[in-house]
Amino acid sequence: MKENEKELHLHRDEVRIFCPATVANVNCGFDTLGFALEGIGDEMVFRKVTTPGVTITLITGEELPMEAHNNVAGVAGNAMLEGIEADFGVEIEIHKKIRSGSGIGSSAASAAGAVYGINQLLDTPLSNLELTRYAMKGEALASGNEHADNVAPCIYGGTTLITGYDPLRVISLPPMETVYVGILHPHIKIATKDARAILPKEVPLKDAITQAQRLAGFVASLYEWDKQLFVESVQDVLVEPHRKQLIPHFDAIKTVSKEHGCMAFGISGSGPSLFAFAFAKANIESYLHASKTYYKQQHLNVDTYSSQISGTGCQVIQ
Repeated sequence: MKENEKELHLHRDEVRIFCPATVANVNCGFDTLGFALEGIGDEMVFRKVTTPGVTITLITGEELPMEAHNNVAGVAGNAMLEGIEADFGVEIEIHKKIRSGSGIGSSAASAAGAVYGINQLLDTPLSNLELTRYAMKGEALASGNEHADNVAPCIYGGTTLITGYDPLRVISLPPMETVYVGILHPHIKIATKDARAILPKEVPLKDAITQAQRLAGFVASLYEWDKQLFVESVQDVLVEPHRKQLIPHFDAIKTVSKEHGCMAFGISGSGPSLFAFAFAKANIESYLHASKTYYKQQHLNVDTYSSQISGTGCQVIQ
């Protein structure tokens, strides 16, 4: 945590926070890139108590385990309390607004929110990097492995790049202020573990090179804000060809996105949510409308969200 952030930190015994939805992978950065969405997210309430450990007192919006050891928020929160040798416990309320299994960071919002909320109760708060480490423990419960491409942007805000896990390093990338995002969530569930299991263990060298070039191009495009390079870079040759079979009508919706002026399209995290980028809000709105109409004709319900990339991660709310 930066010094000015520490100065703004207020010690509390009860706090309510907002934890944003996130898009991970961003086509060219599997387990590496992620960004936070505006206006879509969960709310959580934290109360400092004398009983040790995490106690989950209320969950609304989703049917999720109340037992801390079976809940990503409980696992992440307990890992943090143990790590800092806390002399107190925490009661947590979880108000889910992000559908579980939607592919826009539902489990990450709970895990990241848990450690961020506990951090607000500390006299000496931890850094965002330390919070990310603990949040990854919760993600491991949901997906089977510790990864930070959702929890990092949820905590840091904006677009984040994971350059390594040993040691963990998170870099905040320059903002994409003129980029609009459309999220399309078909009402099917894809478990992260299943979406990982479908991926090959080895990939052709030429594909690995192409993907490395695109990730490098994406990062470079943000620092230079080279729109052409940005568009060329947000493509996926490693994961999309395998995972798209899990999402009904993927290729048709990808065509719709192009027809409505979107310049990038792909799977959000492990799916089933799909994301699209455009440089104008009108393009996103027309694409979402057309896609929703298409899915309705196929007798499949979808949710749609129009957003920009949020510069703010988890935050305290009144």
